[in-house]
Amino acid sequence: MIFFSRINRKSTPAAVKKVVFDEMTISSRVEELASEISRDYQGKDPIVAGILQGALVFTRDLVKNLSFPVSPDFIRISRYGRQSRTGEVEIVKDLQEDIQGRHVLLIEDIVDTGLTLNYLVRILLERNPASLAICTLLDRTELRLAEVPIKYVGFNVNDEFLIGYGLDYREYYRDLPFVATMNLEVVEPRTADRRQQTTDNRQ
Repeated sequence: MIFFSRINRKSTPAAVKKVVFDEMTISSRVEELASEISRDYQGKDPIVAGILQGALVFTRDLVKNLSFPVSPDFIRISRYGRQSRTGEVEIVKDLQEDIQGRHVLLIEDIVDTGLTLNYLVRILLERNPASLAICTLLDRTELRLAEVPIKYVGFNVNDEFLIGYGLDYREYYRDLPFVATMNLEVVEPRTADRRQQTTDNRQ
């Protein structure tokens, strides 16, 4: 089970440079996407699968707004090498549902190069789903290196570093209720403490 720590919404972390999409904007767009997906998948009993852990929040909110009942499934992947140009991944938590013959909607938080997602899609297509499409909250097309079947896009963004609403920096800031650019020159005290603890553990 994944927990998100509560934040004081009245105090914005110093790491937040600028709010790009606020709560109301995100909520409205999620509702629009849910309406479109509901129309396209009505009567098809799709498997809605979120990619952990960045897409957890988006998946949760999207599913709540669908017109048909669905229990979301989740998959967690790990890249073999951060510098890999192939996007090769290892599945560390697989889907619980058998997707053979089923319509699958894969939920992602952000797509940039598409390499990792392309590799995951190829793995899932080997399981012979009836169809497979992708819904991403954020799409960074200017960095795209591999084609992926994105059918639904929340917002298009540039290559600025983003945090919030599932997006993290070293596992922090996922629980911010908005999407914001990050002030990379600011190091939060809790992040610094974590770095020091990691260093101490290595000694």
